[in-house]
Amino acid sequence: MTKTIRWGVLGCAGIAVKAVIPAIQSSRSGRVVAIASRDLKKAEKTAAAFGITKAYGSYEALLADPEIDAIYNPLPNHLHAPLTIKALKQGKPVLCEEPIALSAEEAMALAAAQKAARLPVAEAFMVRHHAQWKTARALVAAGRIGEVRAIQTIFSYYLDDPQNVRNQAAIGGGGLFDVGCYAINTARFLFDAEPLRAIALMERDPAFGTDRLTSGLMEFPDGRQLAFTCSMQLALTQRVTALGTRGRLEIPIPFNAPADEPTVLVLDDGRDLAGGGREEIAIEPVDQYGEQADAFAEAVLSGIPLETGLEDAIANMKAIDALFRSAVSGRWEEP
Repeated sequence: MTKTIRWGVLGCAGIAVKAVIPAIQSSRSGRVVAIASRDLKKAEKTAAAFGITKAYGSYEALLADPEIDAIYNPLPNHLHAPLTIKALKQGKPVLCEEPIALSAEEAMALAAAQKAARLPVAEAFMVRHHAQWKTARALVAAGRIGEVRAIQTIFSYYLDDPQNVRNQAAIGGGGLFDVGCYAINTARFLFDAEPLRAIALMERDPAFGTDRLTSGLMEFPDGRQLAFTCSMQLALTQRVTALGTRGRLEIPIPFNAPADEPTVLVLDDGRDLAGGGREEIAIEPVDQYGEQADAFAEAVLSGIPLETGLEDAIANMKAIDALFRSAVSGRWEEP
């Protein structure tokens, strides 16, 4: 294998076109050499826009290409696990968008295929590759705000297009799969622990059947808590606040941090309500999608295990499963 990873992309999803393909093309160790769509003309148009040399009219044809070293899978949620398994059977490692599957059971079947193939598979939580999240975790671990006992997260946007895959329940649409998964993933990252139980309120769109507003409460070891709200039909909002015994840590743009602008972390020691103890920590601009691509490429080239592998993805899916069960049962559920 060459020192440059040759990527193949499954589909022309918005996240691929707007963020991931440009990031791979400008990354240190990769380039996109092929893209596939069930609509060949769409694949050809996207390929031309990015200088990609090959366009395929089927996913299977791309997976069979021996000149592709790794796959990026941004397909609708119901195709994440099945197409990733197909890629593994063709000897291709896969970076797959979140959620890795539609259930923990499906994620475990994927893990079995990954174990048999002995190839890297990663869930594309790009936020863990951003310096602001690495810094936030280091500050929490160092006790800068005391003992962190609560995390509050909001992640919402407005989308009512019935043709959008996020609004199609049968293929894994809905807010918890799309954005609520980030609240869970990042809380697990900051707490460095797994939730013990979860309870959820879920309101579904009467036409789409998808969860358009979900609020969840999760208990972590030692009495720590995550409270979050995610929505696909509320105003665009992102915010994460970690509350400790000696202060708070706020991440103002936690998930879609701009690649070309600095971000900030806000520390406040809580001495007053006017911000008298406020401190801003500047984080240099970074393309979290490019960092993610380079980290995955390094694992492919070196054979060193990924820092965050499928075990982490399965743990996140177990938490999501528990929230879905709770929304039906009205009770606390264990992951």
